[in-house]
Amino acid sequence: MNTIANPFFIYFSDLLDMKVIDADGKYIGRLYDFSMALNNDIYPRAKGIIVKDGLISPFYMEIPISDVVRFADQIHLRVPLSAIHRHRSKLDVEFALRRDVLDQQIVDVENKKVVRVNDVHLLKVENQYHVAHVDVGLRSLISRLGINPFVDFIVRTFKPNADYLTADELVSWKNSQVLTLGNQKNVLKLDVARAKIAKIPPVALADIMRDLDIFEQLSVFRTLAFDIQLKVFTDMTPDDKLGLVGLLDDRELVQLISNIPSDEAADFLMSIPKTRVQQLMRLMESQASKRLRALLGFRKDSAGGLMATEFLSLGKDATVADAMNKLKSSVDFPGSFNTIYVVDDQNKYLGTTTIRRFINEPPERPIITTCHAQKIFVHTDDGMEKVAVLIEQYKYSAIPVVNDDDVLVGAITVDDVMEELITLTWGKYKDQL
Repeated sequence: MNTIANPFFIYFSDLLDMKVIDADGKYIGRLYDFSMALNNDIYPRAKGIIVKDGLISPFYMEIPISDVVRFADQIHLRVPLSAIHRHRSKLDVEFALRRDVLDQQIVDVENKKVVRVNDVHLLKVENQYHVAHVDVGLRSLISRLGINPFVDFIVRTFKPNADYLTADELVSWKNSQVLTLGNQKNVLKLDVARAKIAKIPPVALADIMRDLDIFEQLSVFRTLAFDIQLKVFTDMTPDDKLGLVGLLDDRELVQLISNIPSDEAADFLMSIPKTRVQQLMRLMESQASKRLRALLGFRKDSAGGLMATEFLSLGKDATVADAMNKLKSSVDFPGSFNTIYVVDDQNKYLGTTTIRRFINEPPERPIITTCHAQKIFVHTDDGMEKVAVLIEQYKYSAIPVVNDDDVLVGAITVDDVMEELITLTWGKYKDQL
């Protein structure tokens, strides 16, 4: 058993399987679980205890925490067994510590990692019990297995000053979030949990998900807000994406593909079977489908294959005021936000400008007069090497792409080029390293 250093704190494992005695002094079963109140409290409060009686065909009872007199060597109630309803099946409570927290994986939001819960630290405030911490240390797991004295002896013999003997590995409940609740539901459905997860950068969250099995990844992914889903999916590795989409249905996948940058969508579609691509295309809106079909027709290492079809553009008669309004209305724009391209009435490319070039200019100034003096662009069939050379030479963060009629059809960012160069270089030289 764990040693309780503070009378206000108690370990959940110390209470598990403890005998429960009713108001008449009669044994009625053993503590099986705590049912918890799900609300907006930072530290969830115990609503009741769940008692189990019997092994072969057990009874289950939920007893309000207000009917518990005290937790000591035994749990004493203020009500008799006759006042308690007994169930033959497990109780369908909303949230329970043993079922939903103990031995589950959690996200340590503060340290942005996945850990396993080996015990739960409860805080007693008057007659209420709140989840204060989760214990993720090895010592708590050894204690639950009942071999703590033996392991302690071994550790003291060979390393008497080991942190294992004294240090608790407690994570505050407010800095943690349960990933899965058995196979049934997910605490992340709570708004407070969504808010916590939303504070983790999508790149870090995608990395965290790599530590989960595929079904847990799916469970976490489906509970994220859609805008976070888009960012996390974009930041996942190709292998992780393929594993996840094998469990997503076609309509979920179409929603994702239709809202991530088109170059990311095209790269992904190139990695899955053609039959699935055709299914997804049939479900897409015609405009999105047409755009992606065009991208899939280019070589992956060509400008057309690298470009995204999302870009900001204005007509040749637009002003600086029009450009500012364009930016204000495009805060959720998935493409390059800092660059605006100027086109004529036939959408032919005329020039490139950036926020830095026009932000301090008079509102009435024609936006085309703020464009770079040189028209730097590539054609859809140009190779990646040419794109890389232009980005390096002119230090642009994005290069416009035009077709054979000089119509602006997309843009390539420096990130797109670097990602492809790294992939090609690694594939070429990894065997020599």
